[in-house]
Order: sequence, then structure tokens, then C-alpha cells
Amino acid sequence: MVFEMNRRSLLAGMGVAGMAAATPAWAAAPATPFFKRINKPIGIQLYTLGEAAQKDLSGTLTRLAATGYKEFELPSLYGRSAKELRAEGDKAGVKFSSIHMGLPARLPPGSLTLMSSPQEIADALGTLGIGKAVLPIPLMPDDWKPSADMRASLIAGVEAGGLDMWKRMGDLLNTRATALKPHGIELGYHNHNMEFRPIGGTTGWAVLLKELDPNLVFLELDLGWVTAGGHDPVAELRRLKGRVKMVHLKDVKPTTKTNYALQQDPCEVGQGKLNWHAILPACVEAGVQHYFVEQEPPFAHDRFESVKMSYDFLSRFKA
Repeated sequence: MVFEMNRRSLLAGMGVAGMAAATPAWAAAPATPFFKRINKPIGIQLYTLGEAAQKDLSGTLTRLAATGYKEFELPSLYGRSAKELRAEGDKAGVKFSSIHMGLPARLPPGSLTLMSSPQEIADALGTLGIGKAVLPIPLMPDDWKPSADMRASLIAGVEAGGLDMWKRMGDLLNTRATALKPHGIELGYHNHNMEFRPIGGTTGWAVLLKELDPNLVFLELDLGWVTAGGHDPVAELRRLKGRVKMVHLKDVKPTTKTNYALQQDPCEVGQGKLNWHAILPACVEAGVQHYFVEQEPPFAHDRFESVKMSYDFLSRFKA
């Protein structure tokens, strides 16, 4: 509402012609759908499809491609070799652009992890056609053990790690990014809302951002988790201009309360409280290169129906 009032005031004071001259080129044609105008695909993080992708990856990719999704972010290799996975993507006519890579303590022995040799990572990602890898979860203390309630154990791990954990994670990401850079692999970090928990007058997010070398490590900003953490996605995008290369397009219901415990009331993009009229232009201004739809459970609809609702909204959206 404030944005619209300010815009009207500017138009009245400067005249339509003056305002048009000051408008960035990418914002010059509001009658055209946003993603068509910026010439970027609407991507999807396959985590959203849950077990469907694990049980029938080929069928899942084909159904999503038919919906309109052509760019994908992988949550893992799904127990396949990079060659097998690439073949399934090629068959469905889709492109893999990014992958989430965890740490060894949380994955089965023999898995490809962020701590695998740079050459092994580069070989696998090169086969897939991927140039960006992302750490999707905090470092956790050395003695951390997952429990049956993963959410609770993650929260406990973050609380036990304190600010020192965020400092160590910044150093780890800088180190691994330095090792991967000569192989053509960029490394990033994906936030949840645990990062925003106040600790000793600051937050893990503030400490991490200070530690990360922006020339080495980029950010994948999850807009839904930023909102659930009590922050304004537009303000974060503007503050982090040049550092955010990817976003998760995620919406949450107005009932979502600020918390730092991995809680939100999820919904399809466009069905919640996020202001996409302000957020999407802010993404462009920040330098975002990739846009991935993602939705957390529980789902009110079949997952394929939900991601179609999000795609339909975004593909027609004008901002």
C-alpha cells in the first residue's frame, strides 16, 4: 500500500514521461508477465515433490515439464549416478541448474557431500550440467546426532552451537568455495528461519554474513523462511544486493507467526501474504539469476496440483 501511494505521488509530481525515463528497462512493460519480461525460467526445487521424485523421478520430471517447469534444483542425487540422473533430465527435456549438498554426518557413507574431493564434486556436477552447489542447513556441533524428530534435533543443534557455530560455518564455506572455484563450481548457502534467532545482541544470520566472503560464497534466499523469521524479504534483497544469486519462491499464510523453530503455515505461491509485486522487482534489482518454486508440507492439495497452482500464478503475474 505504501509503495503504491508513493508511486502515485511520484507520478503526480514528476509527470508520466519523467517517471518512465527513470524506470529501469526491465520494468518498462508492466503489461507483459514478469518472467517473460525478464527472460528467466520459473524453476522448481524437487524437494517440493517429496517421495514422488524418489519413487518415480522420470515420471515426476515429465509431469513437471508438462506443467511448464524446465529448470530444476536437486535436493540430492536420489541414489543415482550423475550420468543416470542427467539421462533422465535429458529425456524429460529439463535442465538441472543447482544442487543442495549436505555434510557427511547427515548422509549415508559413500554419498557425494560438500566435503567430497573438489574433483569428485566437479565431475558429478559437470556431468549434470550444474555450476552451483548449495549447503542447505547449518553446520551443527561436532557431537550433534539426529533424532526421530528431525525438526527438534536441528533446533537443539543450532541452539547448542551458539554464535561460534555460525563463525565456523562461514570459514568452512569460504574454504570449500575456494577449493571448488578452480573447477568452475560456485558455492552458496540456503537459509531457514533458525538463522534469525537473537543471540547475545545479534543473530546467526548477521554473524554468518559477516564471515562469508561475498566474492566466494553466494546466498540462496528462501523468501518464505525469511518471512517466518520476522524479516521483510524486500529489505533483505536490497540489503544483500549482489550477494543473492538464487531465491526460493515460497509463500506462507497470514497465520504464520514469527519464530526461529522451522515453523510456518505453507501455501502455494500467490495464495499467502508475501507481496510479490514488491518482491519480484526487488529480486531483479538484487541480481537474482535463478528462481525456484518450493513449498513445505503439509499440503492442502496434491503436490503436483500445488506446484501447478504456483506455476500458473507466476507465469501470468505482472509486476
